[in-house]
Amino acid sequence: MRHILLLGGTTEASALATALAARGERAMLSYAGRTEAPRVQAIPTRVGGFGGVEGLAAYMIREGVTHLVDATHPFAARISANAMAAATAAGVPLLALTRPEWVEGPGDRWIRVGNTGEAVARLGFEPTRVFLALGRQTIGDFASAPQHFYLLRFVDAAAPPALPRHHLVVDRGPFTLAGELALLREHRIQMVVAKNAGGSGARAKLDAARELGLPVVMVDRPFIPPRPQVGSVAAVLDWLDHGVVRGV
Repeated sequence: MRHILLLGGTTEASALATALAARGERAMLSYAGRTEAPRVQAIPTRVGGFGGVEGLAAYMIREGVTHLVDATHPFAARISANAMAAATAAGVPLLALTRPEWVEGPGDRWIRVGNTGEAVARLGFEPTRVFLALGRQTIGDFASAPQHFYLLRFVDAAAPPALPRHHLVVDRGPFTLAGELALLREHRIQMVVAKNAGGSGARAKLDAARELGLPVVMVDRPFIPPRPQVGSVAAVLDWLDHGVVRGV
């Protein structure tokens, strides 16, 4: 019987976990452990790292993992690179479940940057009210620009961010256009900073920024080496059943 290890933390990972459970597959969903209260899943879960490439490879060999699916966040480049190396070391086939990038459209005012350091610089020197729609990991980079007001939104309120002028909203997506418009207006936001995570659950903030004429500093995705990847749960199931990738 095959044994699937699913690296998760995304909406796509949860959808795949549900599909695997419905099929009666033997599967484990692994979280990196960055969220205090992850959602209850349809398959068994584990929380925490594996100890790098060697630890992940050893885990897969020890547990008899036959298939590895990387459905982590598009910005989890290190985890994805480790997964590729570990899969090779353990002789386990790997498939990435990805989501398409967001694409700038008519009316959008995007400022493309390569990392959060560049995003900080693009905020300018004049005090600005900024919605940092980035998650928790890179918020500290903005401490070097304390003149701005930062609106933050996390799925939990574990530790206070090291920003002198900020307001934290604790909420979990998916978000609606109406809700995002209300949020931006309530806090008089002048600029949005976002990572190009893609997907539909967090797209509404970009639509709201376009409607309000706000500039969006968009952080491009990090480089991840080429790997087999698909864009749907159905394609992952097809790969599991037939061993081939039929397209993203």
